[in-house]
Amino acid sequence: MNAKLFSRVSLAVSSLLALASLGRAELKLASPFTDHMVLQRELPVPVWGWSGPGEKVTVEFAGQKKSATAAADGKWRVDLDPLTASSAPREFTVSSVNRNSQVENRKLQDVLVGEVWLGSGQSNMDFVISKKVKSFAGVENEEQEIAAANHPLIRMFTGKSAKAYTPQETVGGEWLVCSPETVPGFSAVGYYFARELQKELKIPVGIVTLSFGASCAQAWIRRDVMLGDPAFKAVLDRFDEQVKAYVPPTAAEVAQQQAAATQARAAGRTAPRGRADPVQDQHNPTVMFNGMIAPVVPYAIRGVLWYQGESITAPKELFPRWNELLIADWRKLWGRELPFHIVQLAALDNSSNSPQVREWQAEALKLPHTGMVVTIDVGDKKDVHPHNKAPVGDRLSRLALAQVYGRKIEFSGPQLTTAAADKGAMKLKFSHAEGLAVKGGAPVGFEVAGADGNYAPAEVKISGDTLTLTSVAVPAPVSARYAWANYPEGANLINAAGLPAAPFRTDRK
Repeated sequence: MNAKLFSRVSLAVSSLLALASLGRAELKLASPFTDHMVLQRELPVPVWGWSGPGEKVTVEFAGQKKSATAAADGKWRVDLDPLTASSAPREFTVSSVNRNSQVENRKLQDVLVGEVWLGSGQSNMDFVISKKVKSFAGVENEEQEIAAANHPLIRMFTGKSAKAYTPQETVGGEWLVCSPETVPGFSAVGYYFARELQKELKIPVGIVTLSFGASCAQAWIRRDVMLGDPAFKAVLDRFDEQVKAYVPPTAAEVAQQQAAATQARAAGRTAPRGRADPVQDQHNPTVMFNGMIAPVVPYAIRGVLWYQGESITAPKELFPRWNELLIADWRKLWGRELPFHIVQLAALDNSSNSPQVREWQAEALKLPHTGMVVTIDVGDKKDVHPHNKAPVGDRLSRLALAQVYGRKIEFSGPQLTTAAADKGAMKLKFSHAEGLAVKGGAPVGFEVAGADGNYAPAEVKISGDTLTLTSVAVPAPVSARYAWANYPEGANLINAAGLPAAPFRTDRK
């Protein structure tokens, strides 16, 4: 074969190979599947992704080999059988074969098996270990905490912020091994929870963090389940109308807005707002679910850590129902009754953290397999982002260890069980009351009221699991309340485990 003919044949072959390559869809894994990931033990493990239609896809891990055929849209899924916890780093292999017997491989390294939890909500879940990563964040004793964060069996997947009008297939992010180099960008609540859980269980712990500041509960719920309730549908309809009416700014308008913002900042003024895309507003329904949750369903997880409530939009009275709908629907999506552990809002001198909101949060406890940790004692009077996050993670881990993993430990502060008027006093009885006491001196935050509903500070006597409340200003009390303020400074009812009681009132209608 002469050189010219050889060149033409080579060019033809190269062209055919290029066309074949262009015609074949790339083998892809869903977002949560990256190097260093943690897979959930003792539950079926769904694995999914995309390839060429009709291609055979095989997943190999821990001695298992499962195959599936990609559907017409290229999507495939296999379910690994339940895995045993393992701290040994192993390879996770996915391969595909097309009709021409071409093989494509994806190999993930350093894969562990243990316990996986999803952490979601708004900025206090998004709050990271270091203020150098996010200006509003940074835990107490930040430098010491970072230096000590050498925990190779703790890993975290942090989803990149994304809002969307329709459910997305992917969300950015990767699993990172906990170390002093990576932990500054870890969710603080997620990290402290994982640290305590791993210390007790002595197996790998993974946290999938999908959160966004100032997001409302309804932003994390999918569209389909809102349509069956007229009140929810009305909120969704208003959002749809905003989307239809929105006209994106032109390039010239964007330039003018940027120039005006620059001038305003230079003059110390607030920058003017241009036309806002309703889809990029985290207060609107579905947008956070579509952008961040949809891409990770049904990655195998043990349960959910939920920290949200400072952002509630009108009609505010729907908030407890949004929470209930979210919990029920996420459980449906994952196909099991996920443990759902809520962080009750900390003390803050602002109506966003009112006792009414905390009471609404507690309504979720009527659902099975839910729990709530109280943080009334670790708030900051002026900062909606309290920096003392270690107790939050510790209390969440106690809740999980007791309710999910069967450990015999105290997981709750004192909980009011009964209240009754008795000879000029209010007698309050509590569960989780071993060592019932007040911290740091005299009882603070207790009030009683008579039939007129006017509350006055109360004197408190403790006997076993019972408190007796009296007040010279209220000779015939009929109701009582505790820590009933946005910032109930000094509220100090605890039990022997040092866990605080939640705010309560006995006269709720």
